[in-house]
Amino acid sequence: MWAIVPVKRLGEAKQRLSARLSAGQRAALGLAMLEDVLAALVGVAAIEGILLVSPDRRAHALGRRFGARILAEADDHGLNPAVQCAASLLKSEGVAQILVLHGDLPLVTRDEIAQLIAAHRSSPGLTIAPDREGRGTNAMICTPPDLIAFHYGPDSVRAHCAAAERAGIVPTLLRAPGLGFDIDEIDDLLALQAQPATTRTHDWLSGQAFAASACRDSCAPEKAGVR
Repeated sequence: MWAIVPVKRLGEAKQRLSARLSAGQRAALGLAMLEDVLAALVGVAAIEGILLVSPDRRAHALGRRFGARILAEADDHGLNPAVQCAASLLKSEGVAQILVLHGDLPLVTRDEIAQLIAAHRSSPGLTIAPDREGRGTNAMICTPPDLIAFHYGPDSVRAHCAAAERAGIVPTLLRAPGLGFDIDEIDDLLALQAQPATTRTHDWLSGQAFAASACRDSCAPEKAGVR
C-alpha cells in the first residue's frame, strides 16, 4: 500500500480563511498540518511509501524530509486530476492499493490510519473515512488503485460510494475523530485550539491571535462538504 497526499499551492489554499489569515499565514498553516499528517503516516508499518503530489515547492521540501516521493505538478489543476494522476502512476508501477489522505488533518494519528487499513476489505474494495459532517472524503483506500474514478467535491462520500456500487463493491465507512477533523473555517481552528493535543499545528496556532468573536462575521453558518 502506498499513501497519496495531495497538496494545493499553499498560498492559494484555504480561501475560506482569507478574511482572517494572509496568504503567508495560510501557507504556514498548511505546512504545519502537512507535517502532522506526514509524521502520522511514516509511523504506519503497512504503508510502503508516500507519494506527495503538489505544485508547491515548500510542500516538496517538507515531503522529502519525511522520505516522501514527490510528484511535482506544473500547475494546480484540481484535486481529482492530481489524485488520478498519482493513482495511475502507482498502478503502472505495480502498486496494489492506495490510501489517499489529505494534508489538512492535524489530529490524525498513526493508530487511526492503522485502524482504517484494518477495516479495509480484500480486493477489490473501497474504504472511506468521512469528515465530521459525513459528506467530505478525508481519507480513502482503493484496491486496486483504479477501482473508481475520483469524485472529490460537494458530497464526495456519496459520489464515491455510488461509484463503488456501480463497480459491484459495497464500500466500508469508518469514522474516527482525527481522520474526520479537517480545517476549513476559523471555527475549525478555534476547535482545534481547544483539543488537548500536541501537534505542529498547535505550535503554529499558539503564535496566532484568534478569539471566538473573530469568526462571527467570517464563518458560514454551515460548513459545506467540498471533497
